[in-house]
Amino acid sequence: MVATDDQWITERTGIRQRHIAAADMATSDMAVEAAKAVLESQGLAAADLHAIIVCTVTPDMFFPATACLVQDRLGATGAWGYDLIAACSGFVYGLTTAAHLVSVGPPKKVLVIGADTMSRILDYTDRSTCILFGDGAGAFLVETAADGEEGFLDYINEVDGSGGQFLKMPAGGSRLPASHETVEARQHFVHQEGQQVFKYAVRKMTEMSMTLMERNGLRAEDVKLLIPHQANRRIIEATAKSLNLPLDRVIINIDRFGNTTAATIPLATRDAVENGQLRKGDLVLFAAVGAGYTAGANLWRWSY
Repeated sequence: MVATDDQWITERTGIRQRHIAAADMATSDMAVEAAKAVLESQGLAAADLHAIIVCTVTPDMFFPATACLVQDRLGATGAWGYDLIAACSGFVYGLTTAAHLVSVGPPKKVLVIGADTMSRILDYTDRSTCILFGDGAGAFLVETAADGEEGFLDYINEVDGSGGQFLKMPAGGSRLPASHETVEARQHFVHQEGQQVFKYAVRKMTEMSMTLMERNGLRAEDVKLLIPHQANRRIIEATAKSLNLPLDRVIINIDRFGNTTAATIPLATRDAVENGQLRKGDLVLFAAVGAGYTAGANLWRWSY
């Protein structure tokens, strides 16, 4: 449908394969499976959860929130929750929010889910976007740290609304509600100016990561892993080079999943844990940039 091939895609993005959800699978379906995997790994029941944050730009519908659908399907009767929309920065924003929620009051357990079905909003006649995105979901359990243990250490979250024009889905909201004209003009799909996004992503992920290290008295060698949003391999490599981090301390799995938006960081973290690259006590840095522009970075002492 577009003038491209495997070599062209791989050389420019680092992507070799992606996963596309079945026609009858929605974002909430993937989110529920990710949630079940987390609960099973921790030996918890859904009733143990206090809150559920679903980070997504592809909700099942505008309302009710996807978090409500997930809460009901899980049977998490004691949990409240909501959807968080920050595009590719969504999961980092969700972690920041969850960490603050559990820091107040009695011990809590908050489920943060990143889930997106990007295939539903892609224009497969637009080579600049249709080659980049895939579908997926992942989740973290954020809970109150045990006495004497570190967990969440620091964060930076930013927005720069002047960049919103460079990565957006123009129609479907109150500004341009769905109509014959908006559908015909293909305005319900992702629109992106790649070079603008690329330059901003490298600069902001580098700046935020350096700031977190500097104000916590850390050098690059102190950070065990950088787990960045998986938008483009070139973005990740440029950021790592700017931070003086060797690539063996940077998780890259975009080749297997593409850009799954809010799901990239939990999927990459899962790989790091399973591969033995991330262990209890390690310092890990999460960083992301997304539409909005949104940007965020988190510094954690891994405790799982």
